[in-house]
Amino acid sequence: MSNANVKRVKSSDIDFKDRLVSIQRVTKVTKGGRTFSFSAIVVVGNENGVVGYGLGKAKEVTAAIAKGIDDAKKHLIKVPVLKGTLPHQQYGKYSGAYVYMQPAAPGTGVIAGGAMRAVLESVGVKDVLAKSKGSSNPHSVVKATIDALSKLRDPFTIAQVRGVDLDTVFNG
Repeated sequence: MSNANVKRVKSSDIDFKDRLVSIQRVTKVTKGGRTFSFSAIVVVGNENGVVGYGLGKAKEVTAAIAKGIDDAKKHLIKVPVLKGTLPHQQYGKYSGAYVYMQPAAPGTGVIAGGAMRAVLESVGVKDVLAKSKGSSNPHSVVKATIDALSKLRDPFTIAQVRGVDLDTVFNG
């Protein structure tokens, strides 16, 4: 996410819904035996163009999820959502995970797998076609999806950057 046009958002006064993507029981082997703890990946979003992800680790499941939610609220980005879908097709990559997403006609629904689905639903996208390739590790897939979403630009932004009006953006 080293993208220059990523729009950071402050988490105050926004109502978030959180989705648990994945929870793992991890083990640390010590001379006294095994010590168990939990790691949770959580995605939060207001279902209106703001989304973030976080990782929480703790001895208890509930504490790990709570930490994940707090972490997610610190890493929020603004995503352009036009008429319930994406403005254009986009690829994203993180480590070994590659994702592709493209806009879809109204009524299509969210056609996406596990970790991608959680992120796209949290953003507030209603219709999208998405494909995850490469690694299926939830950590990587979530980060690749956030990477793709952070690269999206709406027509208004493109018109501003180019210094032209909206008709020129659409009609060439």
